[in-house]
Amino acid sequence: MLGVDWTYERIEVPAGGLDAFVSGLDESWRGLSVTMPLKREALEFVDDASAIATLTLAVNTIALTDSGSSGSNTDVRGIVAALRGNGLPEPRTPWILGAGATATSVVAALGRLGASHAFVSARRPEQADALVGRAAKFEVDVTVVPWERATRVEGADLIINTVPWGADAGLAFRDEVRAAVPLFEIVYDPWPSPLAQAWLDADGTVISGLDLLLHQAVAQVRIFVSGDEDAPLPDEHDVVAAMRAAVAG
Repeated sequence: MLGVDWTYERIEVPAGGLDAFVSGLDESWRGLSVTMPLKREALEFVDDASAIATLTLAVNTIALTDSGSSGSNTDVRGIVAALRGNGLPEPRTPWILGAGATATSVVAALGRLGASHAFVSARRPEQADALVGRAAKFEVDVTVVPWERATRVEGADLIINTVPWGADAGLAFRDEVRAAVPLFEIVYDPWPSPLAQAWLDADGTVISGLDLLLHQAVAQVRIFVSGDEDAPLPDEHDVVAAMRAAVAG
C-alpha cells in the first residue's frame, strides 16, 4: 500500500548503547522506533528534535536522512487520537497515576485537548514534583495527591494509568468510581491489566493502550515515508486498517 520495500524488525539495544548502534547502521535504514528506557537517550543523541520531543524530554521516533538524524515524540499525538477516537475529546479533570516519562506525554496531550488542570498521584513524590514543573510548559496546572489517596477520586472525569501493571495492584477503586469514570490504561501487555480487569468487572469504560500504540505508530510511518507526521499517507485509510488488524492480532 505504501509502495516501499521496507522491513520493520525488533532489535534490543541496552541502555547506553543507542549511539553505538545507530552509528553502525548503513544508508539503507530510514529510521527507528524507540521504547523505554531509551527515549531520553534518543533525545540526547539526535541532531535535531521536534518541539514536543524537547518539551517532554522524550524521543520515540528517530528519522535518518542524508543530512543527519531527527527525533520526534509521536506518543502525544497517539494519546490525543486515542481519547478522541473513544469519545473523550475534552477531559476537564483527569487523574494521572504515575509521574514518569509517559505521564509527561499524557500531560502534553491533555494540554492539546484543552485541559487546564490535572491531578497526579505517584509512588515517588520527587517524580510528581518534577512533573508539576514540566506541566506548566503545556499550560496544565497539576495538583499532586499522595499515592495512598489515589483511589479516593473526587470529581475526576478520566483516570489515566501510566504505571506498570504490577505497580497498581494495591489500588482498589470503589465500584461506583469504576462504573462512572472512564479508565485509559496505557499498559497493554499483558492485557487486561489487573486495573483494567477491575474496571471491566464493574462494567466500566476502558480505553486500551493499544489505541495509543496504533495512533502513535501511524504518525511514525508518516515520518518515515514523508518526513512529516502531519502529512497523510497514500491510501491512509487502508494502511490504518491493516495496522489495526495487526495490533488486534
